[in-house]
Amino acid sequence: MNNQIPQVAIVILHLNHQYLMQLRDNIPHIAAPGCWGLFGGHLELDETPEIALVREVKEEINYNITSFEKFGIYSDEKIIRHVFQAPLLVGLEELILNEGWDMGFLTLADIQAGSCYSPIAGEVRPLGIPHQKIMLDFINDKISG
Repeated sequence: MNNQIPQVAIVILHLNHQYLMQLRDNIPHIAAPGCWGLFGGHLELDETPEIALVREVKEEINYNITSFEKFGIYSDEKIIRHVFQAPLLVGLEELILNEGWDMGFLTLADIQAGSCYSPIAGEVRPLGIPHQKIMLDFINDKISG
């Protein structure tokens, strides 16, 4: 594991051509505050991206993710993002949001527009820039694949 650059494991959870995303807390010191993003989080010391993914998804939405595939790695000078994809096998009503401001299913139109309405926030909130790029890459990959 690279000890120089922080690493995260994040997941694209999809159900019926919609994508479950988290509205991040609107706290200034976190990455992409108040923006829609993917579920997941930082790798702990000596933790693989796969183990981190399972742990983070359980912590964030109380979902036991059992089947997933690596989609890609997105990195820059600040962070390495290990991106996975998986079908969501339960409905929204079966998930418990333990981290974040809101969660909801975003459509292709939401992702292309770069924003989505949050009933909890009571307003349209933007997608985090890297998250929108990852989602558009994933959707384009599915369409062309």
